[in-house]
Amino acid sequence: MNNNWNKAIYKIWSPIYDKFFNSGSFLNSRKIIFQEKSFHSAQKILFVGVGTGADLELINHYGLDITAIDYSPEMLNKAKKKFTNTSIQFLEMDAQQMNFMDEQFDIVVGSLILSVVPDANKCFDEMVRVLKKDGELIIFDKFSPKGKKPSLFKKTLRPVIKVLGTDIGLNFEELYEKQKLKLRIKEDVPIMFDGMYRKVIVTK
Repeated sequence: MNNNWNKAIYKIWSPIYDKFFNSGSFLNSRKIIFQEKSFHSAQKILFVGVGTGADLELINHYGLDITAIDYSPEMLNKAKKKFTNTSIQFLEMDAQQMNFMDEQFDIVVGSLILSVVPDANKCFDEMVRVLKKDGELIIFDKFSPKGKKPSLFKKTLRPVIKVLGTDIGLNFEELYEKQKLKLRIKEDVPIMFDGMYRKVIVTK
């Protein structure tokens, strides 16, 4: 995967993305995650890889200080059309190299982004960088099972699936290991498909 390829892939995905990832099990999982989380107006909130705005539809966003970024202009335009009368700031931006100051946000949300960017380590590092001390990073994504090595079939299939724009072998523990001195895991629970998708909350 690379940025140009991802941009092309999500140009194709944008018209049908909501049918797959904003319905059924994905929608139910998003509801669980965001119904358990309250936001307030004093917080600066960042949605990384906001896509079509599926997460934003599940929160009471009025009066909140929200910035939402995505690398795909087509996905971002679909999100903008859903929220024309709000103060949400939508920006086209690379999640692996954000144009924000260090420790700018109280809450950073990364929903189905780490598994689709070309370099998950860079993206995770950037989310940690822009998060304020004592802030929360909320992650919803697919990861390899804890303490288990991927099967030969999965190893073989992984590069093929990457071409379609997603990584089926991402290991959260490896991402966290490089930043563990700055972070604390507050919650790590299976959320969908027998634990393939997890909800992870870390604090800085």
